[in-house]
Amino acid sequence: MPRLKRPDGVEIHWEARGEGPPVLVACNSFAHPAIFEPLYDELAGDHTVIQYDARGTGQSTHAGPYEMDVDVADLVAVLEEAAEEPAVLIGTGDAVHRVIHAAASRPELVRGVVCAGVAPLGAQVDYGSVGEGLASSTAVVGALQQLLESDYRSGMRTAVEGANPQLDDEGLRERLSAMTEYAPQEATLGRLQLWIDDDARESARAIGDRLWILHFPGNRWFPPELHSTVRRESPEAHIEQIEDGALSRPDLTAGIVRRITHC
Repeated sequence: MPRLKRPDGVEIHWEARGEGPPVLVACNSFAHPAIFEPLYDELAGDHTVIQYDARGTGQSTHAGPYEMDVDVADLVAVLEEAAEEPAVLIGTGDAVHRVIHAAASRPELVRGVVCAGVAPLGAQVDYGSVGEGLASSTAVVGALQQLLESDYRSGMRTAVEGANPQLDDEGLRERLSAMTEYAPQEATLGRLQLWIDDDARESARAIGDRLWILHFPGNRWFPPELHSTVRRESPEAHIEQIEDGALSRPDLTAGIVRRITHC
């Protein structure tokens, strides 16, 4: 499997499948790459799908530092190594900020950015009277952070249950075992803190109409009440509703990618 050596000695594992315009998927802190397999398979029929393990996770070197500029530089390096033309970046969860900063800093490498089910909003945003979704609630995120520090598996369970109500007990146990093995506590806590501290609004505005934000019914992380806030912060972005989850219906997310790449 390809490994990309970074200047500090960390090696980043990446792989690609399929043929066609490149699409890179950035996995969030509370996910395991296996849950993206249906999306990889859907896109690989007419795209080159690039996946990688962020430093500290999976088959990449388990070492930090966990800093936004470092994560962005790692992602850009993977793009330079694996993509022969500008790519579409798909980000989920906290990885949304990573792909947005990469697209803003290296626009020549990025054709478009798809945020699958969450918007580039954080603690710095003035929500006014519209309230917050779970991902942008400082109280919810703070409580999750404390739980992850004290009982990592319980914290991961809370995060998974909130985003995957369809999982039964057995499915939940399997997902948790895979996730805790893939992403050690240090890496997950480091990236959660990055998300809390980071302000991606300027980068999101710089991307303009190359930014696509997907929402769907029942998504507690990005409820309809936040759409006006997103529109205010990213006035040129495409905010599109799909009929089901961005990962539970990979054909819908892939359909957005195909509109960007004209495949």
